[in-house]
Amino acid sequence: MNRLIHTAFYRLPAVALYVAIFWQSSYPGVIKESLFPYDDKVLHFLVYGVLAALTARWLFADNPAWPLPKIRFIAITTACLFGLSDEIHQTFVPSRVGSFSDFAADCLGSVVGATAYVNYFLTRFKRRA
Repeated sequence: MNRLIHTAFYRLPAVALYVAIFWQSSYPGVIKESLFPYDDKVLHFLVYGVLAALTARWLFADNPAWPLPKIRFIAITTACLFGLSDEIHQTFVPSRVGSFSDFAADCLGSVVGATAYVNYFLTRFKRRA
């Protein structure tokens, strides 16, 4: 596969989401009113689940010979560390706070997202675990 197409298809979606998360957390609180209880935790869970899945997709595309547990571990660790850095970053943004519960939602979403991607898509459609 052409390197440019490979980068655009596998790397760019993950990098774009990393950048979008950082960019969004650089602004003071956008949503002032909750849609439902714990809506921010649900959003963290979903976004970081997608982030970890996209990271696992990127890792598998670049390293197809790696064992699937290694891909899952690196994707989860990367997304969780990014979530931690994002929560720390938010402490420096006016009217934003870093939150352990947001970080926990980030990590839980990362575990579910990476595990779902590896177990469902890679194991089922690409190769055995």
